[in-house]
Amino acid sequence: MTAMLKRNTLKTIAAGAISISTLALISACSGKKAEFRGIDITGMNSAPDLALTDHNGQARHTRDFAGRVVTVFFGYTQCPDVCPTTLQEMAQVKQLLGEDGGRLQVIFVTVDPDRDTPEVLKAYMASFDPGFLALRGSAAQLAAVAKGFNVYYKKVDGNTPGNYTMDHSAGSYLYDTAGRLRVYHHYGSSAQALAADVKVLLAEAR
Repeated sequence: MTAMLKRNTLKTIAAGAISISTLALISACSGKKAEFRGIDITGMNSAPDLALTDHNGQARHTRDFAGRVVTVFFGYTQCPDVCPTTLQEMAQVKQLLGEDGGRLQVIFVTVDPDRDTPEVLKAYMASFDPGFLALRGSAAQLAAVAKGFNVYYKKVDGNTPGNYTMDHSAGSYLYDTAGRLRVYHHYGSSAQALAADVKVLLAEAR
């Protein structure tokens, strides 16, 4: 990894830590004993609506995934390390769930819609798991959804107009089967920790 990419990765992780500090405070003040391996963010005022379009061209909303645990991650297909590592981890989570793997919906929201066309996103998702969905939207739509999650992202110019990187928050959010935002996991928290929390949310729905 080049020095520039290392700096970008550190910025990404730092941004994720900053953006989640408010969520951690909400959890701490809720008075509820943590049940999760990640950060319990149960009790937020509202769960952001995923009002974007998937890589198949279908308009999507959070309600479309009722009955499943949904994990949401922001990134872009040309990300050198954080994004592919996270998606590989999500594929492992699905395997760890065994028969319940079909009750998990993994959603990747691109912060680089200019380069991440539906065709690019479809091929990228298929390389990890054909059941994963990628969502994209206009600059305004992306900004609105990212704001709902307190997600940071910023274009970092390269040597040519098309050669740039995207700094972005690194972390995964879990919705329960009723569409409520419940858990945040820092980047690199492990597939085992994520799977454990998905199992807790699935058990609540039984």
